Amino acid sequence: MYRPRSLLVYAAVTLTMSGCVGDSVEPADLVVRGGKIVTVDAIGTEVEALAARDGRIVALGLSADVDQYVGAGTEVIELAGATAYPGFIEAHGHYMGVGQSTLQLDLMDVESWDEIVNMVAEAARNAAPGELIVGRGWHQEKWTTRPDPQVDGLPHHDGLSEVSPGNPVILTHASGHATFANARAMEMSGITADTENPSGGEIVRDAAGEPIGAFRETASALLGPARRAANPSEPRRVALLAQEEAFSKGLTSFQDAGVGFQTVDLYKQMVDGDALKIRLWVMIRADNDDMAENLAAYRMIGYGNDRLTVRGIKKSIDGALGSHGAWLLEPYADLPSSAGLNTTSIEDIEEASRLALEHGYQMCVHAIGDRANRETLDIFEAAYERSGQDDLRWRIEHAQHLHPDDIPRFGELGVIASMQGVHATSDGPWVEAKLGARRTSEGAYVWRKLMETGAVIANGTDAPVENVDPIASYYATISRMMNTGERFLPGERMDRIEALRSYTINAAFAAFEDDIKGSLEIGKLADLTILDTDLLTAEEEAVAGAQVVATVVGGEVVYRSSR
Repeated sequence: MYRPRSLLVYAAVTLTMSGCVGDSVEPADLVVRGGKIVTVDAIGTEVEALAARDGRIVALGLSADVDQYVGAGTEVIELAGATAYPGFIEAHGHYMGVGQSTLQLDLMDVESWDEIVNMVAEAARNAAPGELIVGRGWHQEKWTTRPDPQVDGLPHHDGLSEVSPGNPVILTHASGHATFANARAMEMSGITADTENPSGGEIVRDAAGEPIGAFRETASALLGPARRAANPSEPRRVALLAQEEAFSKGLTSFQDAGVGFQTVDLYKQMVDGDALKIRLWVMIRADNDDMAENLAAYRMIGYGNDRLTVRGIKKSIDGALGSHGAWLLEPYADLPSSAGLNTTSIEDIEEASRLALEHGYQMCVHAIGDRANRETLDIFEAAYERSGQDDLRWRIEHAQHLHPDDIPRFGELGVIASMQGVHATSDGPWVEAKLGARRTSEGAYVWRKLMETGAVIANGTDAPVENVDPIASYYATISRMMNTGERFLPGERMDRIEALRSYTINAAFAAFEDDIKGSLEIGKLADLTILDTDLLTAEEEAVAGAQVVATVVGGEVVYRSSR
């Protein structure tokens, strides 16, 4: 049970430790006071006030004691009923995707294929001839009506193509693991009935063998020629849009789940120019030959005053459950002809793991299906034995559907389960249709079962698959409440402080950064998320409506609500 430690006792201890008891105190750059500050330290301390100087915390305690740090140039935040927490960390998202999502059709909340067609028709009326129309967020399992005609619940492109004959249209599935295209996009990409499925992917076809416009997993890459017809958004602008969105949601750090070396170059340039203030922890996504050539040169830890760290490698062993791409030990309940897709070969991931050990990177593997997770754990276990190291903190990204036999292996091996609370409630209404009742109850989003093995769970959103909002994911983690009004496997919920740790100290631990962030302690980075709601004591419904008051990175207020 979470029991906050006494303010008075902690104030005396910390003020002495920080060397600030005496006649003269150097003023702080920032003081936060007059409310509740949840430190998420090892003993559950709560304090009233905090002072930061040069980007680090120098004092914690009672407001009356920390007041001595206020000088003429000190910025003071009066909590006035708000609550401060360690800066929230997005443990798995796609940073540039967050920025790009602000520049395309948002299909997250559409309720039918017809609604999408209407949105594209409006976009086509306003687009230049030949201009690419892009969107993201559709999910056939969330539509209130099934399209007609359809294949496996996926529509035929005819209606879409009719409203956009002069523009290529590419619409990405909410999961990012499937794509829908109109006739013009397929024509520009040379896709016909004779086009073969690539390894790890599928062109969805009708009974006559004609492509319906849907592409699963690696088959989406076949649309590259149509994608290149677009004028790409200027990358720097996209990165700044992502930062703005992240700060507005209370995020101070973002673990970027897979970019190329060129994007790292962009991040480094923006850090050097002081344009990128959010703290990025980056996984490299590239082929093995490219990584063998570049990993040593690109590895960096805490570059630019702890703004940029590059020390992860990202591979995807399977796809997503919603698109029937997750790799399963048994066939899908609603598609008995398929057990999903192995999107990257075992040999490829084994070689990437060897490179990770050689160059001091963490291995991070996207694995959703139970077979994908088992194969990944096998690869990790073999690599651990070769390395002789016991604290590699390699990660499985998502770990959504597990066989009961594999759940204990996370704790035994020390493998990080990088999961997304909001995925459980977003997917919950249709998971059982895909897996059946037994597999769902035994291994779907089993947070409690994993924690009982000693596994560390780091939370996130997989944005732009879901909204990057940590409050929504935190609420899903403590409630398991679906939009149906029912709770998805409620016995797997985390309690309030467990969920908070999953977004702070656990996420920091998953990146070897728990020594500098994830909790509010003297000497650590002064990264804070300030909300109008106490996440630990508010009514459950009030948690869902919590709003960001301010976001602080390194003692600098980077976002302040106008409300």
